[in-house]
Amino acid sequence: MKTLVCTEPGQFDYSTEEMPHLQPGMALIQVKRIGICGTDLHAYEGTQPFFNYPRILGHELSGELVAIDGATGFTPGEAVTFIPYFNCGNCIACRNAKPNCCVNISVCGVHCHGGMREYIQVPADKLVHGEGLSYDELALVEPLAIGAHGVRRAGVTAGENVLVIGAGPIGLGTMEFARIAGGKVIAMDINEDRLRFCNEQLGVAHTVHAKAADAKEQLAQITGGDMPTVVIDATGSIAAINKGFEYMAHGARYVLIGLQRENLSFSHPEFHKREGTLMSSRNATRQDFEHVIACMKRGEVAPATYITHRVTFDAVKENFESWLNPKNGVIKAMVEL
Repeated sequence: MKTLVCTEPGQFDYSTEEMPHLQPGMALIQVKRIGICGTDLHAYEGTQPFFNYPRILGHELSGELVAIDGATGFTPGEAVTFIPYFNCGNCIACRNAKPNCCVNISVCGVHCHGGMREYIQVPADKLVHGEGLSYDELALVEPLAIGAHGVRRAGVTAGENVLVIGAGPIGLGTMEFARIAGGKVIAMDINEDRLRFCNEQLGVAHTVHAKAADAKEQLAQITGGDMPTVVIDATGSIAAINKGFEYMAHGARYVLIGLQRENLSFSHPEFHKREGTLMSSRNATRQDFEHVIACMKRGEVAPATYITHRVTFDAVKENFESWLNPKNGVIKAMVEL
């Protein structure tokens, strides 16, 4: 089978591997779609934290179930996706129903080889039914679940102001699920085209350019002087993360979905007087995957809107670097097999 390997930063190479043989407790999937995410782009750039090469990238996947061992209720030939966070089942996080932050976690395409290949074998207990959704939609369940999990961590309630910093695919999904939870969403980014997308495609009423000299004043005006009670970072930018502390209302929650390898820096007195809550949001759980799929089926979120670029698997190597350029307007690139 054909495989695409990121051998080092800035370098992809196609290779041929043997077809995997089904192992006990595993499921074999013929890959049909691969969504390209920020993790893949950062790995190619060499800026992804905690990453080793060579690595087969890709964890936003959908495909046709070929064979399965160790799980009931699934039928070969059905469309599936899967939860790409492989947990140990024994550590304190797993024992407390938080497999998404397992002590020994192995994320598909990050810590172990991912789905940029024709077939992939994954733990059978990570399979998720397609529920009649298309391969495109199923490949987008995972990135949307990341945003849904962050919103659930924040405990967004109806009517409160939610500032989402970063209008990439993860940020867009976060905005969608903040809206579904009843929040009044405010989008912030440094890219005018993406802010326009938020307004025109997602119906986000308020957008703020992150580099505007009066960004803080704009937020105060939008929120009636209160400032946002939920701030969610989906950028992974250290400058954006540190700046986000300034946008918190008194009593606000600040959730970090984006990952940054540097130390955070903020004013403790300013954070303390607000009695702020700071939390991270890592990956997602089956509950989040199921929530995303249910919302898709009800028509509350239309993930196909995010797909701006589409290529065949054979064309990934020649196109991948272009997806790093903001001028090309990439929101979500989708690979077809």
